Amino acid sequence: MTKKLQRFLPFLSLILLFIGLSVASPYFLTANNLASVARQTAVFNTMALGMTIVIITGGIDLSVGSILGLAGLGGAMSLEAGQPVVVGLLVGILIGTACGFLNGFLITRLGIPPFVVTLGTLGVYRGVALIVSNGLPVHKIPAGFSFIGEGNLLGIPFVLWMLVICAVAVHVILEHTRLGRYAFAIGSNRVASIYAGIPVNFHVTAVYAIGGALSGLAGMIEASRLMTGQPTAGQGYELQAIAAVVIGGGSLNGGEGSVVGTLIGAFIMGLLSNGADLLNISNYWQQVIIGSVIILAVTLDELRKRRAA
Repeated sequence: MTKKLQRFLPFLSLILLFIGLSVASPYFLTANNLASVARQTAVFNTMALGMTIVIITGGIDLSVGSILGLAGLGGAMSLEAGQPVVVGLLVGILIGTACGFLNGFLITRLGIPPFVVTLGTLGVYRGVALIVSNGLPVHKIPAGFSFIGEGNLLGIPFVLWMLVICAVAVHVILEHTRLGRYAFAIGSNRVASIYAGIPVNFHVTAVYAIGGALSGLAGMIEASRLMTGQPTAGQGYELQAIAAVVIGGGSLNGGEGSVVGTLIGAFIMGLLSNGADLLNISNYWQQVIIGSVIILAVTLDELRKRRAA
């Protein structure tokens, strides 16, 4: 399989899935359904953009779902306290950034593997959200906040405009900044990067902070869609974000990944979930499908590397 074909494969899969669902369900191509898919997928896409940079460095963040829940709750609580929508949005993003920074700090300063650190903080951040809220959702949110998740701008869901801005920003970071170049270098060969004089710890911490910020933004989008701050929001979302990156061509070994690939991967996951709902496939089978897709994507990546070796 040529490299160009490998890059085109996720896009081809997305097209085939789109056509298949259009034939299988008469409700798929309705305006309401497509708008719903776009809004729901925007949450996963935003998280996955941050996960892309993390995975490129050879890391992983299992806590993004918990960060989403904690950030969405914190932002909603600030809105309940009477703060403007913009302030609430910034609170959510800052909470996400702080959580991501803590992940990066623990990984780099204590030398603990990312899998272990983020598995631990997955529980810590979720526990903090439950403690702060006493396990209860926040409902007293101003009506104007719903525009972020449900509003339209020029006939297009507002969340898609936000997603485009985030995608362009992450693409610029990866392709046109020192942080992006160093992220690929660290993921390709961490030891060589250290010997080359790259401040690995600083850049890895920055990458996790960016990932946390995007998860915080995703948390506020989710809170806006539901018009409530749920301390349990985002459970299982980390699996969706990782799957989107891997399906889009990212490698769990690091050094590979792209914004376009991740967006395609996230839309594939969104269409799979939406199609399963339309076809009355149970949530239990949806989990089986998602897990199988991840295994298949990783298997194809490993086979490609073995052939290239």
